[in-house]
Amino acid sequence: MLIRRRIGSLWIGVTVLAGVTGCATLQQFVALGDVDFSLDRIASLRLAGVELDQVRSYQDLGLADVGALALALSRNELPMDFDLHVRALNPSDNKVEARLLRMDWTLLVQDRETLSGVLDHEVILPPGEPRDIPISISLNLMDFFEGNAQDLFELALSLTGLGGEPKNVALRASPVVDTPLGSIRYPQPITILSSEVGAPSK
Repeated sequence: MLIRRRIGSLWIGVTVLAGVTGCATLQQFVALGDVDFSLDRIASLRLAGVELDQVRSYQDLGLADVGALALALSRNELPMDFDLHVRALNPSDNKVEARLLRMDWTLLVQDRETLSGVLDHEVILPPGEPRDIPISISLNLMDFFEGNAQDLFELALSLTGLGGEPKNVALRASPVVDTPLGSIRYPQPITILSSEVGAPSK
């Protein structure tokens, strides 16, 4: 499981917002700023169609799996697909629910930008009730990293948390919150987690 990181309260622009909209809007805006976002886990990871959720090392792969990786590399492609689960918790001491309308995101691996996308459905965050926000990721690993089949396999395996050398993973996000005045985007992107995942191979 990935380590959690608390996102601090969002106070940029609150003074202006309070003067224009009043207490109700201010409470809703601050509620999303207080939400605890974290990268909870990566699941259903597949590399060139090879499922890695139960794999611990390159030696665990069968001949067919190794062949699939080699074939993909010969075509200069190594598709990696997984579900990234973001955990969002609106603190129980908040008096209003937070409504996440949209979130633009960019996945960073080893501080390198990879895929960008948009979460475009509403997520209601009642106080004190954690919500799981799955994001489907699909990218060609060879567009961002170099190496042989085993090197790139170890990179992908580290994301599952089951093996591989530790890797730095982060999600840069720009949430949009609903208010009585309409949607308001965070003034600056936030970084949801910046921590190493994976474990040294034995």
